[in-house]
Amino acid sequence: MLVLYETPMGYCLFKLTDAAKLESADLYREFETPERANKLLKLKALHRFTSTATAVEDLTAVQEGKLGKGLKKFLTEEVVEKGKGKESLVVVDSHLAHSISKKLSIKVSALSPLDDHGELWRGIRSQMAALLDGLDPKDLATMSLGLSHSLSRFKLKFSPNKVDTMIVQAIALLDDLDKEINIYAMRVKEWYGWHFPELAKIVNDNAAYAKVVSAMGFRTNAATTSFEKILPEDLEAVVKAAAEISMGTEISESDIQHIHALCDQIIAISAYRAQLAEYLRNRMNAIAPNLTAIVGDLVGARLIAHAGSLLNLAKFPASTVQILGAEKALFRALKTKHDTPKYGIIYHASLVGQAPPKLKGKMARMVATKTALSIRVDALTDADGKSEEQAPSVGLENRSKLESRLRALEHQLDGSGVRQFADGSIKNQRRFSMKGETQIYNTATDAVGLVPSQREPLEVAMKAVLDVKEEKRKAKEEKKAKRKAEKEEPSAEVVVTVDGMDVDEELKESKKEKKRKRRESEVNGQADADQPNGEVAETEEERKARKKARKAEKKAAEAAATASAAADGEAPKKKKKKSET
Repeated sequence: MLVLYETPMGYCLFKLTDAAKLESADLYREFETPERANKLLKLKALHRFTSTATAVEDLTAVQEGKLGKGLKKFLTEEVVEKGKGKESLVVVDSHLAHSISKKLSIKVSALSPLDDHGELWRGIRSQMAALLDGLDPKDLATMSLGLSHSLSRFKLKFSPNKVDTMIVQAIALLDDLDKEINIYAMRVKEWYGWHFPELAKIVNDNAAYAKVVSAMGFRTNAATTSFEKILPEDLEAVVKAAAEISMGTEISESDIQHIHALCDQIIAISAYRAQLAEYLRNRMNAIAPNLTAIVGDLVGARLIAHAGSLLNLAKFPASTVQILGAEKALFRALKTKHDTPKYGIIYHASLVGQAPPKLKGKMARMVATKTALSIRVDALTDADGKSEEQAPSVGLENRSKLESRLRALEHQLDGSGVRQFADGSIKNQRRFSMKGETQIYNTATDAVGLVPSQREPLEVAMKAVLDVKEEKRKAKEEKKAKRKAEKEEPSAEVVVTVDGMDVDEELKESKKEKKRKRRESEVNGQADADQPNGEVAETEEERKARKKARKAEKKAAEAAATASAAADGEAPKKKKKKSET
């Protein structure tokens, strides 16, 4: 029996003197000393690697279970040509054993290091210096270290997941750039809004806003600045008109310099974002053409990034692809026994987005099914097949089927569509044919239904100014109301303590005021009742004089009552007089 063992130096072919010892449980005892190891195994042939590149190539093939060129040549010379083909060969990997048996017609058996026969390989490894006469263990360790580094570099350089990593990093950077652009644009709009607040309502795009501010500087330069490369003519006229009547404050030269620096950052990041989006689109078309054809480059890249690689995504079933990205909602629904989500990242695909709300769940399921098929085609197709013109044919075909299916579902959703199919009237439709009729363009319709951007620039600018003024007025009113409420809260109730008793001053004053008004109303009603119908009503001055006389009489009566009570030695008592009715 022959034993094949690979080392950093090359391939070794040993002759096993006693094959029956492979089945014994104390096989490890045969490798306790170098003498017993040399007695069990005899070195028959040695194939040295000529270079590091050759060693990396052959050992990579062995790790993948394939028969490399060097190993094939070595076994052919030492086993087949020398007539040892009838002897059985023992190797460490079952896949390698199958490859050798298939190509060289040698009887090969595999002894895995993980089972009971692993003692053979551990023994050979421990007594390698004794089995290979004249080999220094330090040299073997050096060769092992160098070869392991070379293998690691080769795996990293030619990793099939490396291209997927580029997509994962690109889509993550694209999302980060979008956040940064939004933050910077919001800051520059707030900063420059103190000087020209109307510009934010006229120019909505972040990059265009930054370019306009960078080109104009102070709003007084708007009349002499040309925006033809940035804005259309109608918006340019609106900006110039709004700059003349703007209600913004003045800023200094140093302020505008810092605003310009921030605008330059926004412009640079926006330009790089466009380049990154183009790079991602090209990468997706090269790596996953069928996936890109169905869901688009951005959604496809997010699916790959979420799964980790294209190969991992290809292992997912269609049901997992459908809810990929909604794991938190899925587990929450399972925990609370509610309805599970119908879609995740795939919701942003154009086919799902253009479906009606009632059909979004069904459309997401169909898109996920076709997407799973397209992903597997892309993952299992080699690079040469993806570079052909017919590479995205599966994705395009599936997309056309999904679009036709969506139209049929929308048609069935309408009541008219159901009746047409039921009546069979669709069979009586005439076949479409081109006719020679030509229609003349009606120029009179150009003046009807003007869009807001076609109005007079001054009107739009005035509207922007008025909107800014209205917002400021509302903000001032809110501040005043808030300040007034804060002032009224401390003085809502003032409590005064007199001789250990709490007296509410406001309540006392309000009671006095109510009594006074009631007495006045009763006096006025009595006077009106006593007045004859033929006489003229008394004047305000006469009414006041009569009130004063009544008060004087009341005070005199109270003084007399007090004096009489004092004479009698009794405490004065206040009596509440009832008014005459």
